[in-house]
Amino acid sequence: MTTRDELRTARRLSEAVLAVSDQLTVPEVLQTIVDTARELAGADYAALGVPDDDGSFAEFVVSGVSDETRAAIGPLPRQHGFLAVMLREPQAQRVDDIRADPRFGWWPQAHPVLAAFLGVPIVSGDEILGALYLANKPGGFTDADEELVGVLAAHAAIALTHARLYARNRELTIAEERARIAHDLHDAVAQRLFGLRLTVQAADLLLDRDPAAARERLAEVSTLAREAAEELHAAVLELRPAQLAEDGLPSVLRKQVQVLDRAYGGGAGPRLRYTEVDPPVLPVAQQTVVLRVAQEALHNAVRHAKAHNIAVSLTRQGETGAVLEVTDDGAGFDISAVLRAGRSLGLRSLRDRACSVHGSATVRSTPGTGTVVRLEVPGDTA
Repeated sequence: MTTRDELRTARRLSEAVLAVSDQLTVPEVLQTIVDTARELAGADYAALGVPDDDGSFAEFVVSGVSDETRAAIGPLPRQHGFLAVMLREPQAQRVDDIRADPRFGWWPQAHPVLAAFLGVPIVSGDEILGALYLANKPGGFTDADEELVGVLAAHAAIALTHARLYARNRELTIAEERARIAHDLHDAVAQRLFGLRLTVQAADLLLDRDPAAARERLAEVSTLAREAAEELHAAVLELRPAQLAEDGLPSVLRKQVQVLDRAYGGGAGPRLRYTEVDPPVLPVAQQTVVLRVAQEALHNAVRHAKAHNIAVSLTRQGETGAVLEVTDDGAGFDISAVLRAGRSLGLRSLRDRACSVHGSATVRSTPGTGTVVRLEVPGDTA
């Protein structure tokens, strides 16, 4: 028969495992793991440390210590004593009295007195990502405690690995965005500046023999300089972090469309307009996705669609959701041909962004009929 204690252990382990896959922050996941380890092992104290590169800890989560005691202990510990041992050696450490072990270092005056100790490294492959520390269990820690904490350490490794991957992906995304904007600057602003230089040279040549023609060229210089400034303003706007939390998505979208319209609208360029119909106040994560999708769709429409008109609309859907549409009347393209050619990175990125907030994205286009990018996001993903 399964005992009540075994059922409780299984339930608490299940809760800790689910925390890793749930939409919790890494500190929340680590705190759940530490609390679970202390409870199931019957320890008075538990901690989880993730080292940094400066001899201290990037994360140090504790359980069983009051806020007052933590404040009295002082700043995060350095990597010394058994804290450092667990970051160097890939096997568990179990002692009856940590103070009697020659590897013991010291602790601050306000630190609780520790005796029985169990340390389990958090390992991913050959790398030690951190360690779980437990202390003060009456009668000392057992093989079963070590095995149980080992399971929790494995799930802590999963959470920390996911956090690393997320951070690296975010860095790659930022680098890709900046590379794209740099490319835009070269294609747009640099070309206008090159035209500006040629026009100035032509005006200089005409100045003596045809002053009227020279004045016409100087008028072109003024126009080219204004257009280059507006192109640069549009690129800088994309580089600058959008103040979504302060201004709200509708205001940020409206400003972006207005800047792009000033930079590209009129003459041979497309006219851009923005409309909204009772848009809801979305959580920041959803606002960020909507903005990034809008920016990408606008970039493609302005640069490649050869459109006369580009429209951006934001509309409420249901009680809390929203629909973004970016529509152009440009050249369009054959979606199936793009997919067959393996050049679907942009489409895949669009759908990945939508999925990250439990939304959906579609692109409708055929040659000669323009393109419609549609993104639907729920307001509440709980």
